[in-house]
Amino acid sequence: MKKKKIVNIGIAVAICLLIGFLSSFATQSSVNDWYTTLNKPSFNPPNSVFAPVWTILYVLMGISAGIVWSKGFHHVWVKTALYHFGFQLLLNALWSIVFFGLKSPFWALMVILALLTLIILTMKWFKVVSKPAAYLLIPYLLWVCFAMVLNYNIWMLN
Repeated sequence: MKKKKIVNIGIAVAICLLIGFLSSFATQSSVNDWYTTLNKPSFNPPNSVFAPVWTILYVLMGISAGIVWSKGFHHVWVKTALYHFGFQLLLNALWSIVFFGLKSPFWALMVILALLTLIILTMKWFKVVSKPAAYLLIPYLLWVCFAMVLNYNIWMLN
């Protein structure tokens, strides 16, 4: 693997993990009080599942973005793909702020629907640049689909 590619992947993974870490402050603000008072569906995973799953997903997202980035930011398809990636990453963080920070499952549902759209668009553009990079986002897409169903059910139950 080329040194440039390894560096790009490392930076992208670090950025994804940093965004996840920063958005976790919103989560921690209410996960042990407000969130515990909510009615949740039977398929709601234990809280201990979320941090390891998100860590793995952020690493996969970073690897994926790093692969695309290593193709050359000067290329219009790479720029387009990475812009989509950046916007979806911001929506990813915004979801935690809206759901946990603002304690608003309905508006968080609106954010996650926009996030799903952007993930799909990101995957489309990543596939143009690198099919393996797009495929690395499949677990993320599936988890966010699950999170959307969970978010919807929490909103409906409360």
